[in-house]
Amino acid sequence: MLGFAMRFVALAATACALAVLVPGAPRAQEPPALQRATGADKERLKRLIEEAKQEGAVSYIDGLITPGTHDLLSAAFKKHYGLPDSFKVGNTYGAPVTIITRMTQEMQANRYTIDVVGVASPAWVQGRDAEGKIAHYASPEYANYKRALDQKMGLKDHFIANAAYTFAPTWNAETTKFDGNSWKDMVKIADLAPAGRYSSSDCAVSDSTLQVYMGVRQIVGLDDYKKLAEGRPVYTYKSEQTLARLVSGEDIFALYGLTSNIPKFNERGAKLRHLVPKEGYVLLPQVMFITAGAPHPSAAKLWFDFVLSQEGQEIFVKSDSVFSVRGGFKSPRPEIPPFDEMKTISMDWLKITEQDLQNARNEWLTMFRGSRGRPR
Repeated sequence: MLGFAMRFVALAATACALAVLVPGAPRAQEPPALQRATGADKERLKRLIEEAKQEGAVSYIDGLITPGTHDLLSAAFKKHYGLPDSFKVGNTYGAPVTIITRMTQEMQANRYTIDVVGVASPAWVQGRDAEGKIAHYASPEYANYKRALDQKMGLKDHFIANAAYTFAPTWNAETTKFDGNSWKDMVKIADLAPAGRYSSSDCAVSDSTLQVYMGVRQIVGLDDYKKLAEGRPVYTYKSEQTLARLVSGEDIFALYGLTSNIPKFNERGAKLRHLVPKEGYVLLPQVMFITAGAPHPSAAKLWFDFVLSQEGQEIFVKSDSVFSVRGGFKSPRPEIPPFDEMKTISMDWLKITEQDLQNARNEWLTMFRGSRGRPR
């Protein structure tokens, strides 16, 4: 009996050795990320993966990755790099103003709980970069974002857009008819909707819609905006609420409908439509960066790379209906055009400063301050 056991062990050892030596034998022990890598890049990944395992976690805050998408991304991330089930991926989801407030506090105190940040305020991010609050990382994924870099949606090795989104005038096609193909047609809303029956984002507190306002102001004059302000719009502070009010009939129009949320409502039976301007959209880049005091720096680099990867972008776009600015990316959602084919209003995101934002905010408040009496 003992002799049989010894022969069995010997045969098993021989089989294992052959599995290693035979050319083309599967390397199940290597995660997909390593199977696809070669040379120096493979060695770099091996080191980062082992260090990430020691760190045991990564944390990020983001304005577009919803909780459901987080679950999909984090599971795929751990599988891609072969991280154990015990590895923790922490996510905080919030509006840009919430993210900016939280990260400003952490940066000023120099006490970081967040590794990676995604926020749609390039001006704020550049300000923090100048202060040394952003880690510089030469991610290999920057090579796939050349057009985005050319359009000033990032600064190589500092930060880059991990997704983009936009707002447009929106209405309920079941109850409202609206014709238009230009941003200049937006002023028709003031004639079609009674006072107080259309909504607006409050650009006094939202950098996202403030930046849309800055772009559209290249096309729409102050007199038209003043006419819209005279209609006393209701102010909404959550994109889901803005669209829900159109479905319920509380509002006839929304000046700032988040286009990426419209498919989610329509999949549940709504008939929402939005303006498709011939001049193009103001495509807002949500820029992603690693914090200078990241508590899990190696895991942060892996997360940064994965979100920007083909696989990460497919999950992100399919689940949250955002725009990818990755070059050559084919959208899994037919209603979302590839970035390479999109027409957009030109914005030099790297030249817009926090003072520019404040100047635009003051201009907006001059017109709309008197109608801010009905926030929701």
